[in-house]
Amino acid sequence: MTLQTKFAGIALLLALSLTVLGRDADAQVLNSGAQTITLQAVLTDSISVSLSSSAVNFNLTAGSASNPGSTGVTATTSWLLKPSAGTVTLYAFFSSSAAALTDGAGNNIPSADFQISDNAGPFTALTTTVPFGGASAGLTLSSTRILGNNRSSSHTDVLNFNINLSTLPNMPAGTFIGTLTIQAQAI
Repeated sequence: MTLQTKFAGIALLLALSLTVLGRDADAQVLNSGAQTITLQAVLTDSISVSLSSSAVNFNLTAGSASNPGSTGVTATTSWLLKPSAGTVTLYAFFSSSAAALTDGAGNNIPSADFQISDNAGPFTALTTTVPFGGASAGLTLSSTRILGNNRSSSHTDVLNFNINLSTLPNMPAGTFIGTLTIQAQAI
């Protein structure tokens, strides 16, 4: 190959390169129309109660004020709340104040004789009306004020139980069954 042919080849390559580069420099920018996507993310508010046990047994002594439950129960209330919530309250209640526990034969232990100690506090009978359950058959266990820093949080209540039979000295022997409900409410 001669030197002249080499120069001609290089010149041709250089000319083609400039042509391609020139076209890119003269190319027009085109944009499409803008399209949008609407996004919605929902974090639902919630409240729940979990219990460490779902059963407590009592060995009753006739006429005795002290009939403790076989075990304590830890109630953990957890929540994730909207800014409008101001308080989380935990309640204990029976469906009836007259028959918190019953033997099914007409002999009843009223809610006024069932007591709860919350977090080692004094034993208190279930004698108030709360948002759930029967009239005069409940007890407010705890109330937590909701501020900006605890909208997602939890609270623990350690519950111990007692049945006071001093007001029922003539209670007949038998097995008494009842259902205590623990429920939380956010307002």
